[in-house]
Amino acid sequence: MARPYAEVIGDPIAHSKSPKIHGFWLEALGIEADYRATHVAPHALPAYFAARKADPDWRGCNITVPHKIAALEHVEDREDMRSAIGAINTAFRDADGALVSTNTDAAGFAAPLKACDLAGKSVTVIGAGGAGRAVLYALAGIGVGPVTLFNRNVDKGAALLSSFGMKGQALPIGEAVPPGALVVNATSLGMTGQPPLHLDLSALPDDAVVYDIVYAPLETGLLAAARARGLATIDGLDMLIGQAAVAFERFFGAAPPRERDAELRKILLG
Repeated sequence: MARPYAEVIGDPIAHSKSPKIHGFWLEALGIEADYRATHVAPHALPAYFAARKADPDWRGCNITVPHKIAALEHVEDREDMRSAIGAINTAFRDADGALVSTNTDAAGFAAPLKACDLAGKSVTVIGAGGAGRAVLYALAGIGVGPVTLFNRNVDKGAALLSSFGMKGQALPIGEAVPPGALVVNATSLGMTGQPPLHLDLSALPDDAVVYDIVYAPLETGLLAAARARGLATIDGLDMLIGQAAVAFERFFGAAPPRERDAELRKILLG
């Protein structure tokens, strides 16, 4: 007998830790369902959603690079994520059977920053893709000060800052990081199989925080460089677990046991 299932899709996808996270929660709650990783190339995205819409056992999917923007064309955007963030990271089957979308990245990203006083302070963000959009959306909500946005396409970066009503500047990746309270890598640079991210952090004050949303490897070159300078760091697992928790409840109708996060983190690090 078929079991309900959800999955994570992307290209590449073998590095994803989402199956371990959701699998841990499903087992902990005794839910009879599965969660898997599924490789979906960009050209196959329309066929993927068409097939899942016809599969009654499918509960939804987490969406990772490079599909966070393109997936908007294949699901309903009832929460207007297109306008709010410009990208989605979760699709699920609603009560009426429709395929609908949301973005849990912003909440997952912001959660570890609750203890930081960032209102009105300068920050630097690397990347203007789907994850970068979610990061800027969260930072706008926090009320940060000027933003320096590094991106390969500077015009795209400037347009993104403008779309969020944020003051700042867009620069090409490779420029020295200006002084500020926070630096965020919202790209796949530094991820296993991707080029490294080399940033000059020398201008950062001693109380700055460096946040890398990459989680494979967990100790990225950027975080290693920050720690060598004695700076506080936040790794990608905090955001990953936080955003997964919101998606899990959409998929399976139950809140995950967040009181067991320390145990889950050990499993992911193992």
